[in-house]
Amino acid sequence: MDAQSRGRADEIDPADQWVFNPQTGNYELRLDQSGQQSSAAKSTAPRTPAPRSSTRRSPGVPGQEAPGREVPGRETPGREVPGQRSRRAGSGSGGTPPPTAGRRKRKQPKSRKKKALLWTGGVMAFVVAAGSIGAYLVYQHFNSNLNTVDVTGAGSGGFKKDQAVNILVIGTDKRSGKGNDGYGDKNSVGHADTSILFHVSKDRTNATALSIPRDLITDIPDCETKTADGTKVIRGTHKTRFNESLGQEGRDPGCTMRTVKSLTGLTVDHFMMADFNAVKSMTTAVGGVEVCLAKDIHDKDSKLNLPAGKHVLEGEQALAFVRTRHSVGFGGDLSRIEIQQQFLSSLIRKMKSSDTLSSPSKMWDLAEAATKALTVDSGIGKISRLRDLGMELSKVNPKNITFATVPVVDNTDGATVLLNESKAKPLFSMMQNDTSLTEVKQKEQDAKNKQQGLLEGTRAAASEVRVAVFNGSETRGAALATLTWLQNEEGVLKSSNEGNAPQKLGRTTLTYAPNQADQARKLADLMGLPAAALKPGTKDAVGRAAMTLTLGSDYKGAGVPITGPAKAPEGVQKVEADKQVCAK
Repeated sequence: MDAQSRGRADEIDPADQWVFNPQTGNYELRLDQSGQQSSAAKSTAPRTPAPRSSTRRSPGVPGQEAPGREVPGRETPGREVPGQRSRRAGSGSGGTPPPTAGRRKRKQPKSRKKKALLWTGGVMAFVVAAGSIGAYLVYQHFNSNLNTVDVTGAGSGGFKKDQAVNILVIGTDKRSGKGNDGYGDKNSVGHADTSILFHVSKDRTNATALSIPRDLITDIPDCETKTADGTKVIRGTHKTRFNESLGQEGRDPGCTMRTVKSLTGLTVDHFMMADFNAVKSMTTAVGGVEVCLAKDIHDKDSKLNLPAGKHVLEGEQALAFVRTRHSVGFGGDLSRIEIQQQFLSSLIRKMKSSDTLSSPSKMWDLAEAATKALTVDSGIGKISRLRDLGMELSKVNPKNITFATVPVVDNTDGATVLLNESKAKPLFSMMQNDTSLTEVKQKEQDAKNKQQGLLEGTRAAASEVRVAVFNGSETRGAALATLTWLQNEEGVLKSSNEGNAPQKLGRTTLTYAPNQADQARKLADLMGLPAAALKPGTKDAVGRAAMTLTLGSDYKGAGVPITGPAKAPEGVQKVEADKQVCAK
């Protein structure tokens, strides 16, 4: 949104209210339009020559331009500092003088500032407004809305543009806020009721939003929290519900971040936490979110009553939709997760639509609602940092964003669930290796492998593969576990356990002779080895010589592909963000 659409006072361009003060060396906001100034100010304010460019960088705001411009040799009467100009029709007295030759105003890119979309279910919508309006005043306003928590020792401490990004989005069951005390346990301390690990690949081609069931039985590690009396260590708990990683015993979001890392193997960079008001206020801000129902829903607990078909929901109705579970699917929390994923996918599409991006008022309202409902870690507790993060996340095309759920099986108590390790480990491996559930990343990797040619050609039978397995990883017994899996599960009987490698390796390698290339390709297929792991020699092997497989620190477990599987294991619940699915 440019300055022309923000309104004016006394024909003054609001963008020009940011002017350079030569006394302090800073840009300052001048809201006083009275034209009054003291004689002392007049006498002490020197004239400052104009810069070569018509735009300036505003100190303290990276990438921000202060539109105030000075005209050489010209003093604007009635102002304390130079730089502010009138906006009047024509070029007569009091108007803006025509630009001089060689000082053409640089044209801003059309879409860059409108790219930061609502990728994480609404909690980063403020990025849209901050990136579009582009004024320091806006940043200050939204900064004052934000709540921050300093999580001790949790997270990576930041994010880098050339690395994958992991954001934990937490929806609490705390009933704070107007009109929310009637939902369930009004005395809840705020558990991790809805948790989504949003993983964005290193090259920003794909993202996976992984829902973690609140009733999953898992281990919660020890964690440090900051209290009014200093730092406190809260002891971990074995075999308890995941949602107790927040709130219970005074645990803060840092405890949830540690629990997610322990569960998935992924380091969480930052967290964003929102309450019930986030859903109500943000859906209202965008003018509602379209959902589709395959059947009538009448849920007395969530108070959702809708006939089958498409509906546009906002406010209380939208909250009722994401809270409903008894009238959809199997009536449990996993069914509620699925309907939430459908809702968030629709919300992403709404944010991507021109109807939202072209409406400054919607973007402002959305940013206002999101920042008021949002709590973040101190590492991203400023709008400028959130803007930068939002710009990175916005590079992902919605067609390559997939919502998935941690694979689980029912527990014997009928109220909780257990991790389905045979499906969960490959899924976690995919995320660790940036493999997209929409297969876009795998296709790119396949193309790269094809260029190298190492994985092209015939494959030997598993029974003909000869390999000696060394353990160069940090995992004790990795070579034995891999040998057992190769022999018992894959039929690679001509294999041996050679114990520890001479030294630790960062990545798994497979060394082989030219006449063993067909064996190497077969083993690469079985273990999910990338082309980079294959190390061909120059001399043919003689007799029964075996290839050498050395497991590295990228080893995740016997049978878990080193690069992640090409696609998600069968039966993993997932929803693609660019497709509408009707709730059943």
